[in-house]
Amino acid sequence: MKLATPLRSLRFVTALALPLLAGCDPDDTTDPGGPSTGPLYAITTQILTADEPVSYILLTDKVDHTEPLALDEKAIEVPGRALGVGIPKSGHLYVAGDEGATVTRYTLSSDGRLVPSGVVSFAGKGVSSIGEYQSQFQFVSPTKAYYFDGRTSQAIVWNPSDMTVTGSINLTGISVEGAILTFSAVPIRRENQVIMPLGWRPATGIGIVKQAGVVVIDTRTDTATIVKDDRCGYVREGVVGPDGMVYIATEVYGSAVRRMAGENTPVPCVLKFDPQTLKFDPSFFVELSTLAKGSTAGTLFPGSNGNVYLRVLDESIYTVKDGTHPRLVASAPAWKWWKVEFNPLSATPVASLPASTGSSFLYQADDRLLFSEFASGSTATSLRELTDQSGKVTTTFQGVAFSFLQVR
Repeated sequence: MKLATPLRSLRFVTALALPLLAGCDPDDTTDPGGPSTGPLYAITTQILTADEPVSYILLTDKVDHTEPLALDEKAIEVPGRALGVGIPKSGHLYVAGDEGATVTRYTLSSDGRLVPSGVVSFAGKGVSSIGEYQSQFQFVSPTKAYYFDGRTSQAIVWNPSDMTVTGSINLTGISVEGAILTFSAVPIRRENQVIMPLGWRPATGIGIVKQAGVVVIDTRTDTATIVKDDRCGYVREGVVGPDGMVYIATEVYGSAVRRMAGENTPVPCVLKFDPQTLKFDPSFFVELSTLAKGSTAGTLFPGSNGNVYLRVLDESIYTVKDGTHPRLVASAPAWKWWKVEFNPLSATPVASLPASTGSSFLYQADDRLLFSEFASGSTATSLRELTDQSGKVTTTFQGVAFSFLQVR
């Protein structure tokens, strides 16, 4: 993937003088614990409104802004749809995207610039491009990371320090014929385990596949176990319950498909998975609508302080019309936050959290937890506060962002 630092001649209606920093000298690097101090965050935003998609890496020293973040000549431009990933507070940002199979490492310099410091290619493993979510990159340590690639049904094992590919894990069985595979936006991490829930939807038409599945990688042996269940579909987002079990629910898009297509699609549900025996509990099956008093519901989200949330569609805010595409329903700013309790499983509305779009991603900023909200048409992204259950907007910027990292 080609990287370039000049900003294309785009016109933006917002402007704010912020330390959005880019670098070009690969030798001017320093240990991130050097003279520069204080938090620093990298936002990689994708601009989809131009003739060709293009992404920009923004650096900011805070997540609270009263005005929209501006894209200016200091932003790093990346052709195509890019992701910026890495280990929090490590001083490094790894950038990849759909223009190729390479990952470029940027290192934070002593004066707060991101400078290129290495490239690794996954092409030798048959990978042609990289996407879809930040979560497909899982960092186990400074010397080991995984990249989950659905097209080749494997997890690439690579070394972020040496910028080398060290192996791959065969994930044969994660593909479903005639279906598009999607990975969880919030995989579950346990000691020595990466648990990646899977979801499938038809390659053509509207629907979801009645199939649930998880990939569990043992990080000690770099081996994978694939487990499936055929009781419901698009079971893609989950949390660890107080009993140590993993509860995985249908994501909001799958629930929106059910709302529009009715009996022709699987019932949105919650399944329980044992991370020790690596089996689904055949006796546990909960319809999500029963937790939401009959309303359309989807996605289990982990929050701060052990909170768990369910997203529930409020049709008094958004009128669902016949023929509406489920993606529009899932993206409508009408999904309320309900707090989930266990033993027995139940949910109640959180009055302080306003309704937002159903397609959200979670990001850590020091001790704060933020979630994303996309504007209509993917024209802008807002980061909102989940930590204190206020839902207040902290940052807004142009484009759609699927990745955020605290680099210092």
